[in-house]
Amino acid sequence: MLKYILKRILISIPLMLVISILVFIIIQLPPGDFFDQYRIKLEQQGERIDQQTLEQLRADYGLDQPVTVQYFKWITGIVLRGDFGYSFEYNRPVADLIWDRLWLTIALNLFVLGIVWLIAIPIGVYSATHKYSILDYVLNFIAFIGTGMPGFVLALVVMWVAYYYFGADVGGLFSREFVSAPWSLARVADLLKHLWVIIVVLAIGGTSYLIRTMRANMSDELSKPYVATARAKGLRERDVIRKYPLRVALNPFISGLGRDFRELLSGSQVTAVVLNLPLTGPLLLQALLAQDMYLAGGFLLILSLAGVIGTLVSDILLAIADPRIRYD
Repeated sequence: MLKYILKRILISIPLMLVISILVFIIIQLPPGDFFDQYRIKLEQQGERIDQQTLEQLRADYGLDQPVTVQYFKWITGIVLRGDFGYSFEYNRPVADLIWDRLWLTIALNLFVLGIVWLIAIPIGVYSATHKYSILDYVLNFIAFIGTGMPGFVLALVVMWVAYYYFGADVGGLFSREFVSAPWSLARVADLLKHLWVIIVVLAIGGTSYLIRTMRANMSDELSKPYVATARAKGLRERDVIRKYPLRVALNPFISGLGRDFRELLSGSQVTAVVLNLPLTGPLLLQALLAQDMYLAGGFLLILSLAGVIGTLVSDILLAIADPRIRYD
């Protein structure tokens, strides 16, 4: 296993180099650059900026240099100094902008992921062991609705229900008076008052999908001969399910950690915009719209790294959870 892990880490180095090249190409693909967007924005406000000033700004930020030179400076700054460049839109270092929102995004999505697993696994197991019962039909009907409804539509519906029926203050993590306030018991209480709406929205879609996945996998495993053998040995039904088919049925949960790692950092962009959350998702979306290339590139590179790390972690956990999987 150790040899396999070292091999994967070594493979990840050239993989991330290729990903960084692709990321830089992607953020360079849209026509123009940030200062073209800046000029258009000024013209919409009735102001003008001369071409000479724009060219000087491009020279100040190094955008007049060849793409290869720009990429080399960007990637060497990241590798050697942890410098992701400078955000044109916010006039701040990219690293500061990312870390400001990253911890809150990880904490919120990690909490939601834990809730999703705690709900989806027991319901999926119950649904598989009580197939075609009335409760199974009800749970599957709810799961189908949650799976089929887009996250941003679900966010709008839940926000309306929370506001209309419960009088909740929806949108954002804090009320207006607590947005910039220092941490206190009142600010924590205000956060908790807003948090339940956000958790419901983010959890429903993931829970619905995993309930269906768990039910399908458990149903498949319960029909296999090794389960019949365990029952023939006189084991209690609860022990049969817990020791054998449940471990195998959890494989999709574990193998999906690569996706979950990216979700922890990306913060469900569109849903976060609808809910007005100060997470990384809306910041990435704004960076892409404004062609803030270093901010967008830094985010995309971190998301790619999270996917690589998450895939490695999921492969290791799969070998631990499922005795049939060996990397020797």
